[in-house]
Parts: sequence; structure tokens; C-alpha cells
Amino acid sequence: MRRVYLDNNATTPLLPEVLGAMQPYFGERFGNASSIHHHGQETRAAVERARESVATLIGCRPAEVVLTSGGTEADNLAIFGLVAPGDHVITSTIEHHAVLNSCKHLEEGGVEVTYLPVDGRCLVDPDDLRRALRSNTKLVTIMTANNETGVVQPVEEIGKICAEADVYFHTDAVQAASKVPIRVKEIGCDLLSISGHKFHGPQGVGALYVRKGTTLEPLFYGGSHERSRRAGTENVAGIVGLGKAAELAVKTFESKEDREMALLRDRLENAIFENVEAAGVNGAGAPRVPNTSNIYFDYIEGEAMVIALDLKGLAVSTGAACSSGAIEPSHVLTAMGLRPDRARASIRFSLGKQNTAEDVGFAIELVPASVARLRELSPLYRKPSVLQS
Repeated sequence: MRRVYLDNNATTPLLPEVLGAMQPYFGERFGNASSIHHHGQETRAAVERARESVATLIGCRPAEVVLTSGGTEADNLAIFGLVAPGDHVITSTIEHHAVLNSCKHLEEGGVEVTYLPVDGRCLVDPDDLRRALRSNTKLVTIMTANNETGVVQPVEEIGKICAEADVYFHTDAVQAASKVPIRVKEIGCDLLSISGHKFHGPQGVGALYVRKGTTLEPLFYGGSHERSRRAGTENVAGIVGLGKAAELAVKTFESKEDREMALLRDRLENAIFENVEAAGVNGAGAPRVPNTSNIYFDYIEGEAMVIALDLKGLAVSTGAACSSGAIEPSHVLTAMGLRPDRARASIRFSLGKQNTAEDVGFAIELVPASVARLRELSPLYRKPSVLQS
């Protein structure tokens, strides 16, 4: 059976160039990067080259890059490394659970948290942020691009507001890295999180940008790795893979691959809407990363659609991978004002570097027929009075 993978926001396949760069560090180049002999210095050099590649991707100094086990750890380090009881934190209702659950834990420890709403396009209103600021506000954490809808937030404006208020600003850029250009100085953030497996690097490695002069309390205690900000022997092979993936991501913008991906996404959307009624884009009218399309198909259940497509060889999702199996509708889509039934009828298509025009054509063939079959089984289909638009 032919299989096409369009769930790249969950994770991406490792590119051959990334695997090739990593392979020596599983074998002959095995040294501990903290050792001073040849084997250690060989791997130390590899770690620092990777750090430089990550710094180039996001526009910062290599010394401002803290290597982590992924986006979740980077988010946690940014939040728990800064905030103390009595502080006030501002976030949004559409954040990844790595941020939302961290904020919930902070509330249990005496920290006040304000959750900013979003509009029907999945956008935070910067004026809401201005109104939410308090004298004890310590941190604002707003994502760069939403993992479910792909909508890009006005992070540069948010950064200016935070700078004027002298408040730390962290942005979770896990779903933005490699898809849109990132320059931390233009954003004006103090902290920024990325994860390698979201842009064709290995799973289990990521990074946190920490602006020079920002002091963080570590999550782990041990050695003085990462300038005493993240203890633990480095995952050299993973870090090398992260660096190579970052290097390839920079070339994405130089070669205009991001524009080509946006054209493929638009082709997918347009073809679906030509052949499927009662469907639309969640986040329409807002700026989006070029690879992501979240589409609602009224009168179906999204989980049934995912299974039906998978049986035909097409992998898509209903939203965040870490929420798979959840009975409740997406917190992102309901925050946007979608009815629960429409939120549950939404499917996320997310492209990667490996996807081709033929892959998109395969999806275009399968989706309308699958929707039609599922709607035939729905007692609500063709009864518009039951589901108001």
C-alpha cells in the first residue's frame, strides 16, 4: 500500500543528511564532550558547531543557546527558571500543553496566571496583553505559531509591549522554526524554544534561546554543563542532528522552499473545497506557517476520518499529537469559538520537506470520497437546521 505522511506537525521524518551527520557519534566518535582528551574534544567541537547552526537559524549568539531534550523541557526551563511565588504570568488559551500545564502548576504554587483569549482567527489581541499587565507581571509566554492551526501570532508587537513594560517575554517557536524566518532580536523576546523533531531533526533534542543577561534557575542539578543552566552529559548524536537540521532549515528560506510548500498547501485546500461542501479552514484570514491547514468537515467525527484515511494510506491528525485519544474537543479550536461538534470534525494536514506534489494529489483523491462515506453514516448530514453555520 502506498503511504503518504501529512502529519509533520506531530513529528517529521529524519532527513538522510541529518542521519548521516549523526551516525559517527553512535560509534567511533563516542567521547564525553566534557572530557579534555582527544575523544572528548572531538565531540565538544561537534556540539559547538551544532550550537552555532542553531544560533544562525534563530539569529542569536551561540552562547545564548541552551541545548535541551526538546521543546517541552525548553518551555519548562523558561517558565520555572524565571517565575517565583507572588509573580504574575500572562499566557494565552491556545498554548501547547507544555506551557499550559506548566502555568497550571505555577497556580498551585501561588503564582497568578492570566490566560488571554483569541479571536475566531486564532489570534491574540496585543491590546488584551496591555490591559492584562500588572506591577508584578514577571513573564509573558505566547507561542509564535500555533501547532494545530498554524496561525502566526503578532510576536513582534508583543515583544515591544513587554520591553516597554520591562517584562520577560518567552515564545514557544517549536512550530515556527524552519517554517518562517526567526530573528530573536526582531521579535524582542528574552527566551525562545525550538525542538529538533519538528524540522526533520531527531526526537529528544531541542534548544532554548536565553538572551544574554537573563538569569535562569536550572531544572536539573549536577554538573556545570550549558553554562550551569542545564546539567547532564550532552546527547552528542542528537545535538549534531539538531545542528544539521538547523543548517538545512536555513537553506529552506534561501531556496524559497517555504513558498513552494505554501503553494502545495493552497492546492490541497482549494481542491478539497471544490469537491466538499460544508468545509472550511480554521484560522482563515490570519497569517499561517506555509505547511499547515486545519480544515473542518461538518457532519463527521474527526477521529473516524483519521482512521478512514489511514486505512487508505494517508496519515493526518485531529490536532496535537500529545492529545491523541482525548475525548474532549481541541482546546485551541474551542478557544477560537468553534462549536464542540465542529471542533471534533476538524482535521489537521501538515506538510514536510519530504512531501511532493504527487503526495498532495494522493490526498486530494482520498479526502472527498472519505468525507462522503462518513457523511452517509451521519444522521445529521443534509439537515442544516440541526447544525447552524
